[in-house]
Formats: sequence, structure tokens, C-alpha cells
Amino acid sequence: MVTDPIADFLTRVRNAQMARHRIVEIPASNVKKRMTEILYEKGYILKYKFEDDNKQGVIKIALKYDAVSKEPAIKSLERISRPGLRQYAKPSEIRRVQNGLGISIISTSKGVMSDKEARAQNVGGEVLCSIY
Repeated sequence: MVTDPIADFLTRVRNAQMARHRIVEIPASNVKKRMTEILYEKGYILKYKFEDDNKQGVIKIALKYDAVSKEPAIKSLERISRPGLRQYAKPSEIRRVQNGLGISIISTSKGVMSDKEARAQNVGGEVLCSIY
């Protein structure tokens, strides 16, 4: 049993990139599915697929690397809000990641979304992680 599934999601992606794997498999949940969709929309992963295995399901993520230097598209994955110390932010307090080059993923009352979408919809929430 995993006590922090979001940290597990980030760690699996981080470890797969360090090992230069093409695909990483992650146990599915609705929050992790939405986080995967956001990473795809923002261009941090190549593609993804949700598979149903009569249990909770699996997310298969194809990681993205630079064609020339073979460097991963994601430079840093950092968990902000943890189970022991939750981090919440109002719309005006949501900080930009790497001066706008990265994104934060925020769990709001209107669903899981990127920091830019949260500011546009003027909603705050729990800052799950930052990625650049």
C-alpha cells in the first residue's frame, strides 16, 4: 500500500527518465489520470494510454526525450503539498514555476488543473506538484 500516491507517480516518472526508459507504467486513479493529461497537454510527455485491468487500472506513459541530446523533456518533478504538510494557495498566491517556463498542478474545487488555468478561472486549491 502506498501512503502518498501522487509522490509515487512523480517518483516512477523521475526514475524511469533517469534510467532512460521509453514507457513507464503507473497504477491509475482519477487524480493521476488528470495529471497525466495535463503533462501531455503541456508537452512534457509523448503520449499516454489508460488501460483497464479488472482492478484499478494502469496508466502507460511514453516519456519524451530530446532527439539530439537525449535529455528528458522534464527537468524536475517536485512534490509541493505532502500528506504531513498540505500547501494551499489562493489564486493571487499561486507562484509561477521557473518564471513561467514550468507548471504547477493544482487540485481545485473545479478539478485538477495547471496553475495558469487556475489563475484564469480565479480558483485556488492544493498545490500538488511543480514541473519544469
